[in-house]
Amino acid sequence: MSKIKPSKGAPYARILGVGGYRPTRVVPNEVILETIDSSDEWIRSRSGIETRHWANDEETVAAMSIEASGKAIADAGISAEQVGAVIVSTVTHFKQTPAVATEIADKLGTAKAAAFDISAGCAGFGYGLTLAKGMVVEGSAEYVLVIGVERLSDLTDLEDRATAFLFGDGAGAVVVGPSTEPAIGPTVWGSEGDKSETIKQTLPWTDYRAGEVERFPAITQEGQAVFRWAVFEMAKVAQQALDVAGISPTELDVFIPHQANERIIDSMVKTLKLPESVTVARDIRTTGNTSAASIPLAMERLLATGEAKSGDTALVIGFGAGLVYAATVVTLP
Repeated sequence: MSKIKPSKGAPYARILGVGGYRPTRVVPNEVILETIDSSDEWIRSRSGIETRHWANDEETVAAMSIEASGKAIADAGISAEQVGAVIVSTVTHFKQTPAVATEIADKLGTAKAAAFDISAGCAGFGYGLTLAKGMVVEGSAEYVLVIGVERLSDLTDLEDRATAFLFGDGAGAVVVGPSTEPAIGPTVWGSEGDKSETIKQTLPWTDYRAGEVERFPAITQEGQAVFRWAVFEMAKVAQQALDVAGISPTELDVFIPHQANERIIDSMVKTLKLPESVTVARDIRTTGNTSAASIPLAMERLLATGEAKSGDTALVIGFGAGLVYAATVVTLP
């Protein structure tokens, strides 16, 4: 018989606060058109994107994360010293080690919080949220800070007509803490590694270091293949997340999908047969695709504008490079 004492965590976990940071520079489609043969109408019709934010030299992955995290901590009504763990999802922190989460935890003033990075692309926020929920319920941390942050402008090929207009920069953060009732549903997540070539970095860092290529690596994707996968397969995953949470589409208040493409969002809404009463996040229009940051940034904007309110039931789903995905139902802070 085990001598290990049971964990003393909370019965449930919930999102207590949310914060976001968008770089000061706003980049309209006209800037993108300087390097690709396209049009503003084509970009809008293909993606829904009108503008995006690009970071300057001071708006580093850490700096943007700290700004977003400070807002989330204040929104949650706790102090930084109470944060027991910091999880950062990013693919654009270019130091292999140490994890940028350690720098963020220190500069925020946490009391030596556990800190680590994860790489799960556009599903990274969902992965981090799931880990945070487990920590709170298990008892290894009372409050967990989950950050999605990207400087995708650093990995954008401005001459690639298929992707040059897609990506933006920014950081979104949430604080996950104890709850007396279920407020983060079971996660439906997974990966399809056989499709990993559809979204990828053009070449490994070692090729660049060896001088075999002069061009800095960038993110590329097979647009049509990704679109079909997202529309058909991710709608199924979203429905599964509703099912395991015991929520019907008519009971849903808000839908916050990864902001990859407005056409994908529209197709998922149609496939899921969401009623018109459901508020749908469309942050893609002015923020672009910010990968791991897109869901918390969209959540923060919906709450700030009053399009969503505290206590609303929201379905969130992220999907992208890997191919990986994660979906769950949450109660908004």
